[in-house]
Amino acid sequence: MPHETLIVERDGPVLKIILNRPDTRNALSPTMVRELSEAVAEARDDAEVRALVLMGAGGTFCAGGDLKGMQDSDAARGGGLAAIAASNRRFGALLEMADALPKAVIALVEGAAMGGGVGLIAIADWVIAEKAAQIGTPEVTVGIVPAQITPFVVRRIGYGQARRLATYGLRLDAGEAQRVGLVHEIADGRDDLRARGVAAVNQCLRCAPQAVAETKRLVRASLSEPLGPVLDEASKMFAAALAGEAREGIRAFIEKRKPAWNQKIEKL
Repeated sequence: MPHETLIVERDGPVLKIILNRPDTRNALSPTMVRELSEAVAEARDDAEVRALVLMGAGGTFCAGGDLKGMQDSDAARGGGLAAIAASNRRFGALLEMADALPKAVIALVEGAAMGGGVGLIAIADWVIAEKAAQIGTPEVTVGIVPAQITPFVVRRIGYGQARRLATYGLRLDAGEAQRVGLVHEIADGRDDLRARGVAAVNQCLRCAPQAVAETKRLVRASLSEPLGPVLDEASKMFAAALAGEAREGIRAFIEKRKPAWNQKIEKL
């Protein structure tokens, strides 16, 4: 299906989503949010997809919300508040779905990741940023509340760092974004960014799909649920794994071969 605001490419176990509004620095419009939601749902529902890679066209990851579109909206003129709240909440629903995706989510960041772009970073398992990238939450500097991204940023970097970053509209370079926990790796230019992205995908493809899904679920539960019930559930996951994928994984280890699920890509 053709997309108006995205380039979606499937290559074996990898679904690559490129935000494709370079004339707006890949600002998030309602159409882009809808198309992103559809693409993430496609990754979720396709058993052959094991990794989702998020990128931006034109040298920018995502400039955040489409401010011009917001200015032209009825809400900006004092009407249609319920409609604009519903539209904003749809972006939160996208982040919820991507955060719960039982597969690898890798974000490759160059240029800028602002506002909603930071939300996309916050739900990724593995974030690699080009060293010249700028990452920030400038919403409050134009009078906007970073409404849907804030809970995900708090979960990602903690209360103290999120309170400073989101409340005061900070812009971080890649190094500081790594120090606060938004970024995992820093790349030395675009070629290195792609090479590190390939390496990250291949590491994910070494891992058993069901084990990845269950471990992601366990990590998320550890944030909000009491320790005892989490450990009870974890023991059941462990037992099910031993009776499932681990049989192949242990056999492959003993036989000094790669397990059946091990795949590899050459490029992104």
